[in-house]
Amino acid sequence: MAGPLVLVGGGKMGGALLAGWLAGGVAPADVWVIEPAAEARGRLAATGVHSLAEAAALPADLRPEVVLFAIKPQMMATALPTYQAVVGRSDALVLSIAAGTLAARFEAAFGAGTPVVRAMPNTPAAIGQGVSALFANPAVSDRQRALAERLLAAVGSVHWVADEAQLHVITAMSGGGPAYVFLLIEALANAAIKAGLPAALAWPMARGTVVGSGALAAASAEPPAVLRQNVTSPGGTTQAALAVLMAEDGIQPLFDRAIAAGTARSRELA
Repeated sequence: MAGPLVLVGGGKMGGALLAGWLAGGVAPADVWVIEPAAEARGRLAATGVHSLAEAAALPADLRPEVVLFAIKPQMMATALPTYQAVVGRSDALVLSIAAGTLAARFEAAFGAGTPVVRAMPNTPAAIGQGVSALFANPAVSDRQRALAERLLAAVGSVHWVADEAQLHVITAMSGGGPAYVFLLIEALANAAIKAGLPAALAWPMARGTVVGSGALAAASAEPPAVLRQNVTSPGGTTQAALAVLMAEDGIQPLFDRAIAAGTARSRELA
């Protein structure tokens, strides 16, 4: 698929990407992972990749095709200067999955002509069911664009955006989206428990309902609004519940405010 690759950060998302690459045929010997946590390094080393504590331990002659940053935005100021040499010696594609960190930040650190792709995946990548949005700066070649797409497609579906500013919204909507779905499972179960259902029944039924509905939405050519209407009988129980959820103070205004708040925070991180 590609190589050599340097992965900066072997946490949950970095680890999910690595698992997808290895499953897709990337040779472990072509991957160098920089991870300061000793326990995580041991787990990564067990996959056969090179697992190092810091950038200074990378081979002096290493010329990677890609340097991928899978670290928190707050760590960038300290981390980026330590990768100037390894990025510069091979004109590597810089690929980042950090929320809010603009391509200009990497261009400032590595040079104005540095090819940069920003990606925003989400945690279902851990099971190959992620969804990622990608943005490329003008320095990215067609070959590098295809390479970035292959690397993210290893853990799910890929969508490109031409406007980097859209990644702020995508970070709030899709990047954080799994947390909102998990909250929906919690809310469904808790509401059922308050209505009299035993917890031992409410939790698996709430989880199964959300999982099954998502699978149906993925398998159906119908838009979600039509699928919702298919469940709703006139004058029935679902319609009574939807009258609450779709009221002026219902779920849509809540999501409007939630996504706006997440988008604003992403912009602050820039």
